[in-house]
Amino acid sequence: MTTLKVSSYAIFLLSISGIIYALLFNPADWIVYAISIVLIPTFILSLGLILMAQVKKEEEDERRNEPFIGY
Repeated sequence: MTTLKVSSYAIFLLSISGIIYALLFNPADWIVYAISIVLIPTFILSLGLILMAQVKKEEEDERRNEPFIGY
């Protein structure tokens, strides 16, 4: 679970920095389109993964005793 959290934060920071770059420095149009097509969905995905990686207090014992192994 910690690797998921670390990779999600890394992807989150990468996407945020790309979006801020496109907003502040006004690059060529094709770069802005590429950033919007790739990095905005990546931002949303990484934010969802970060929220899923957080453990609620009532679920701590469940996750420790019975880890999720798939469907």
